Amino acid sequence: MSFGPGFLWGAATSSYQIEGAVAVDGRLPSIWDTFCATPGKIDGGDTGAVAADHYHRYPEDVAIMRSLGLGAYRFSVAWPRVQPLGSGAVEQRGLDFYRRLVDTVLDNGIQPWPTLYHWDLPQPLEDAGGWPERDTALRFAEYAQIVHEALGDRVTHWTTLNEPWCSAFLGYATGRHAPGRQDPAASVRAAHHLLLGHGLAARAMPGASVGITLNLTHVTPGTRSAADQDAARRIDGLQNRLFLDPVLLAEYPSDVVEDLARVTDFGFVQEDDLKTIAAPLDFLGVNYYSPMLVGHGTSTGPSAYVGSEHVTHLDGGRARTSIGWEIDARGLLDLLLRLDSDYPAIPLHVTENGAAFDDEVHDAARIAYLDGHVRACAEAVARGVRLRGYFAWSLLDNFEWSYGYAQRFGLVHVDYQTLERTIKDSAHWYAAVIRRGGL
Repeated sequence: MSFGPGFLWGAATSSYQIEGAVAVDGRLPSIWDTFCATPGKIDGGDTGAVAADHYHRYPEDVAIMRSLGLGAYRFSVAWPRVQPLGSGAVEQRGLDFYRRLVDTVLDNGIQPWPTLYHWDLPQPLEDAGGWPERDTALRFAEYAQIVHEALGDRVTHWTTLNEPWCSAFLGYATGRHAPGRQDPAASVRAAHHLLLGHGLAARAMPGASVGITLNLTHVTPGTRSAADQDAARRIDGLQNRLFLDPVLLAEYPSDVVEDLARVTDFGFVQEDDLKTIAAPLDFLGVNYYSPMLVGHGTSTGPSAYVGSEHVTHLDGGRARTSIGWEIDARGLLDLLLRLDSDYPAIPLHVTENGAAFDDEVHDAARIAYLDGHVRACAEAVARGVRLRGYFAWSLLDNFEWSYGYAQRFGLVHVDYQTLERTIKDSAHWYAAVIRRGGL
């Protein structure tokens, strides 16, 4: 099962999850620093203050990447490290860190793939209203221009946002993620302004190869009943089409707008917003972890799927990872086939795919997970899908957001007491896949 010589093999991380050094070289708090400091928000009371200390240990981490044969390293830039207040003055020491990181990655024969936003909004912007406010999108475009001007001579591929669904709905609807608000109407406004920020940022980086990364899934109904079919339509609309359609088709899906009518009237969408959001993309990043089986029922507690409270999530009877996510590689294949058939032709990259397991170094379960999903990618390529790359999540064990350090996704084990790195069996397996160019 060969992917061909041009296929890109990489691994991914994000700034707050691995960098640490949260008060070093002028960096000021992000919404995640504030959220972590709020009692009861993070399992175990953990924070990203140290994380994997990638800020200081990046040369060692890049050496590991080279030993594995990675072709690309997908990382994110911390906005509060570059522009601590979210606007105004630029912190050159922060930019210098990313200059050093990019240079080191390139010196080791690896492509840098920076993501401009992986959830660490500068706290002053949240204090001013956060993503529900249109001004945040404008500030994001300014920040994108700053980073592009600093690194654009060495970086070709740029991702604007990582998983805006999470930023909008986990951050502003359920409160499970920073900033921890529970305001359904604000969450929908946040989704729009995140997408607007993407379009404005793409415009602010002329000549760059630009994409966006969406967390997508394959949604199926529990039964063939009309109620379950409608539940699947609703969740697919809020999880997938609410982001795919404006980015790739310059429109919001009418059925989703109707579903959300009692939450918001979409009056915040201004003339030409959708044209801006649908700025031509060079690639689409796809993050996939687990399928979704849903049916008609009653959800409990604040829902990330606002306007769809009469939907319940069902157990598909599959094996699960330690974080509780069902394992189904077929869902990735079905998703890639759908993207290729239902939307305009665009190169795709699986920008995150991986699993958390209760393991140390000998992680046969993770190998099995990755093997199944890489095989799904191979079948997609064989069936004509324009899949151009695969990035394993994650290079390192890291701070896993509201789960703290209890969940390990890494190809490389991190001892959180000593910060020692140990290459796991799954990393050796992945290195062999890269050497062969397939399975």
